[in-house]
Amino acid sequence: MAIGIEELEKKRLEANARADGHRAKRDDLNAEVRQLMDKRANLFSELRAKSDEARGRREERDRLNEAVREAKRAREEWNGKASALSDKLRELRMVHDGRRGSVSLWRLLKDLEFKHMTSSLSREAEERLISEMQRIQREIKAQEDSFKKNPEVAKATKDLEEAHERAERHHKEVEEFAIAAQKNHEEMAKLYEEVDKLRSEMDEVQAKILEIKAASDEAHHAHITAIEEVRDLEKMLFAAKRRVPGEETVEQGANMEEGLFLRFKKGGKISTDDLMALQKGGKD
Repeated sequence: MAIGIEELEKKRLEANARADGHRAKRDDLNAEVRQLMDKRANLFSELRAKSDEARGRREERDRLNEAVREAKRAREEWNGKASALSDKLRELRMVHDGRRGSVSLWRLLKDLEFKHMTSSLSREAEERLISEMQRIQREIKAQEDSFKKNPEVAKATKDLEEAHERAERHHKEVEEFAIAAQKNHEEMAKLYEEVDKLRSEMDEVQAKILEIKAASDEAHHAHITAIEEVRDLEKMLFAAKRRVPGEETVEQGANMEEGLFLRFKKGGKISTDDLMALQKGGKD
C-alpha cells in the first residue's frame, strides 16, 4: 500500500506541474491577446479618424466641384451678356458712323497714311499731307467723342465693361475652385489608401487574435483536465490513506486500488462510490 501511495503522490505532483504549465501558457497567451486587442483598438481608432477625414475631403471636393459648375454657368451667362452688348455697340457704331461719315474719314486717313509711306514727296507736299492727316484725325476723334457721349452708347459701354469684369471674375473662380477640388480629391485618395492599409493590418491582427485565442482555449482546457486529474489523484490518496485496516480487506483493498489506478491512467473517472469502497478496503 505504501508503494501505491508513493506512486499516487508522484502522479499528483506531475499532474499539478502540468496544470501549472498549461495555466502559465494560457495566461501568457491571454496577455498577448490583450496586447493585440489594444493594437486593434488603436488601429480602428486611427482608421475611423482617417475615414472621417477622407469623407470630409470628399464632401469638400464635391462642394467645390459644384462651385466650379456654378461658376462656369455664371461665366457663360456673363460672356453671353458681353457678346450681346458688343453686338449692340457695333450696331450703334454702324448707325453713328453712317450718319457722320466716320467710315469715309477712316478710309481717307488710311489712304493718306499709305501714300505717306510709299510716295516720294517734296518737303512742302509732305507737310501738307501730314497736316491733312492730322486734321482728319482730329475730326475722327471729335466724332468718337460724340459717339461716346451718346447716352445709349455710354450705358452699353459701361454694361459691357461690367460684363467683361464679371465674366473674368467667374473665370478666376472656376480656376480656383477646380484647383482646390483637385487638391481635396488627391488628399481623399491618399487617405483612403491609408484606410485600406489600416484595414488590412486590422484583419491581420484579428486573424492573429483568433489564432492565439484558439491556442489559449486549448491551454485552458488542458489546464482544466490536469486540475481534474490532480483532484482525482488527491481523492484517491485521501481514500487510500483513510482505508480501514483489517486482515480480510488488505488484499481486496490493494486489488481495488490497483484497478482504480489503471482505470484512472486510461482516462476513466473515479466516482464517490469507488472512493468509499476503497476506504473500506473493498469490504461490503
